Amino acid sequence: MLHTVAKLHYVEEMSQVDIARRLGVSTATISRLLQRARAEGIVRIEVLDLATPEDITRQLIDGLKLRDAAVVETPAAGTLAALAAPLGGLLRQAQLVAGSVVAIGWGRAVREVIRAGLPRMPGVLTVAATGGMQQQAAHFQVNEFVRLAAEEFGGTPHFIHAPYLPSSELREVFLRDTAIRDAVALWERTDVAIVGIGLPHAINAPEASAATPSEQALVHAAGDVLRHYFDAEGTLIAWEGESRMIAMSPAQLRAVPLVIGLAASPEKATAIIAAVRAGLINTLVTDTKTAQAILAALA
Repeated sequence: MLHTVAKLHYVEEMSQVDIARRLGVSTATISRLLQRARAEGIVRIEVLDLATPEDITRQLIDGLKLRDAAVVETPAAGTLAALAAPLGGLLRQAQLVAGSVVAIGWGRAVREVIRAGLPRMPGVLTVAATGGMQQQAAHFQVNEFVRLAAEEFGGTPHFIHAPYLPSSELREVFLRDTAIRDAVALWERTDVAIVGIGLPHAINAPEASAATPSEQALVHAAGDVLRHYFDAEGTLIAWEGESRMIAMSPAQLRAVPLVIGLAASPEKATAIIAAVRAGLINTLVTDTKTAQAILAALA
């Protein structure tokens, strides 16, 4: 009788009144039988202790030894745009003032958070963290990101009208241009950098990443930040274009007090871990699914 009553109530979800009618007993009897079923271990009620985004954030900071992190619950849609709110919170905590410098990289996550909105921070200077690319894809329009970010901050944009990968000779010519030289000089006093984290080319098709043949040949790369490639242990991987790039160097990124990596995809877990190990980001904004994939990989 105990098992029958427990199964009808907890498995078939019948009410105590309906069970009493079926078995021809009182509801008080059914209530007593259900209590006995729990007391004798026939029924066990368990409340799962689910980790909150705040719990996961603390685990990420400890596991990756980050300066800071922010994790949002993975939404049904628009995950990248959902990163804008926690990014805004981190920017406010940074207490940026007029004249502070925010360097901005490229990527889908960077584009979406800027489109979703940034907090007002009048007088902040925004600068491209890399030169541009001859690509029409929206997520490579770094100077446009710089313009929009400045507009939302209420600050001043500084563009770099030069390709990210010129020839060695042209690189020197571009860097002699006054406007480009002044913009690049801001990298030395950047307060915050906002960057994306790239997937390895084995996962990310060349047409999506606009990678050169030399970059595609980096088969051991776990990912990149501003085209600075690294393996799964965080060791930087040299490639023929590294010395030609017009982009913040690894040393410059490591000198920035707050380098915020934006990423929301479980398949980026290895790349994110490696980017932290390489010292190219020290803060992470992501979603719960990606964070859980990172923690699983660390375990």
